[in-house]
Amino acid sequence: MSRILSWLAVICLLSLAQTPATAADKEPITVGSILDETGGLNVYGKSMADATKLAIQSINESGGVLGRPLKLVMYDAQSDNAKYTTYANQLVLRDKVSVIMGGITSASREAIRPVADRYKTLYFYNEQYEGGVCDKNAYLTGIVPSQQIAPLVDWAIRNGKKKFYVLAADYNYGHISAEWVKQYVTKAGGTVIGTDFIPLDVSEFGSVISKLQEAKPDVVFSLLVGGNHIAFYRQFAAAGLPSRMQIVSATFGLGNEQVVLSPKEASGIVVAFPYFQELGGADNDTFRATWKKAYGDHYPYITDSAVAVWNGWHLWAMAVAKAGSTDRDKVVGALESGIAFDSPSGKVSMDAGTHHLVQNVHIARANETHGFTVIGEQQAVAPSYERSVCDLKARPSTARQFTPSAGAN
Repeated sequence: MSRILSWLAVICLLSLAQTPATAADKEPITVGSILDETGGLNVYGKSMADATKLAIQSINESGGVLGRPLKLVMYDAQSDNAKYTTYANQLVLRDKVSVIMGGITSASREAIRPVADRYKTLYFYNEQYEGGVCDKNAYLTGIVPSQQIAPLVDWAIRNGKKKFYVLAADYNYGHISAEWVKQYVTKAGGTVIGTDFIPLDVSEFGSVISKLQEAKPDVVFSLLVGGNHIAFYRQFAAAGLPSRMQIVSATFGLGNEQVVLSPKEASGIVVAFPYFQELGGADNDTFRATWKKAYGDHYPYITDSAVAVWNGWHLWAMAVAKAGSTDRDKVVGALESGIAFDSPSGKVSMDAGTHHLVQNVHIARANETHGFTVIGEQQAVAPSYERSVCDLKARPSTARQFTPSAGAN
């Protein structure tokens, strides 16, 4: 009997040895994310965090990367920039991640980026921003001013609106973006007649409304950020200003403001992003179905920020697969090869010299059903300003942010 049992044991071991290992059986690749899931910026961060989890699940269900599963280490920065620095160091030094993705505000990006640069850990920033970052180690999947502010200004000018008043969040995103608005408006033959910078904790806009009533602009260009600033749109509508001046915005909708506000308060606001839930196409149909299966009715609308996160993870995974390695330099080479992904917003491709995306841009108007009506499209829009100042293939040691007035920040 003992001899029979011994032979059975050998047969079992041989059988196990011949069973091919799945991705889940192999050593995982550890990856990191830092986003604001709580605090004042969670209006953006919650959906971005869930997009991260869904992207990791999607990649793992497709066989992982290099036949290995991704292991996600995720931190909530709680809308506190100091925590971004702390967690970026933890991801690199303790968790040993192959890539960091995260940050929402530009200030949070600039808390992560120096840490990632110092330790040569690849960093993806997946949010629209003020543009100009030029860094061999950083990849930026969000829309930039030449792809967003310029089309919005052109739309307003084409519709006979030439006097602009700018309202911007009072930190680096708002200040630099306001410079871009002025530059594009002047170039298009319009005039910026006023600019106000609003701290993120402000929710009372009485004095701003009074200034707008006195200045009588044709266009209010909103660069407002965060949950507190939703109050501006409500107070603007209550003052009866929508019939007298047009709001265009580079930020409205990223926090689902069109869902929170009533149709009367939101309808007619014009925005520009790569992604809107209403877009057609098989890739968006599949993405919406995947999102719906995962989150049901928890999210009434899928934001552009969520899709920028989805794009970032898939582009990185494709680059690792192409490189055949998680080695930083090899993955950089793959990313700089012009790697492309069929996104829910349309085809996106990594611009080799700037590490920004070439992507479609859609202009849309907030409608009465808490969504958007797409009214225009530009295909394969390049990050033109970044191309004019940044060439990381020719100058790989560059690690700075270029701005419209100062040249570099």
